[in-house]
Amino acid sequence: MSKAYTYACRDCEGMEDCPGEVSAATQDEVWKLMELHAVIAHGEDPSSWDNETREYLGTLIKPK
Repeated sequence: MSKAYTYACRDCEGMEDCPGEVSAATQDEVWKLMELHAVIAHGEDPSSWDNETREYLGTLIKPK
């Protein structure tokens, strides 16, 4: 069985009502999908996320 990773937007502070979830084989893939979700669903610019934000978001990526 291969390992996978997930991120649920609702786990992020302030996003409790968002149903967005992503799963992928690697954490790098999850990051790309998280960033795409942030752009499409929330109108955010992931390039503006500072290191503290990225560290926090990284804690929300979980092994599946």
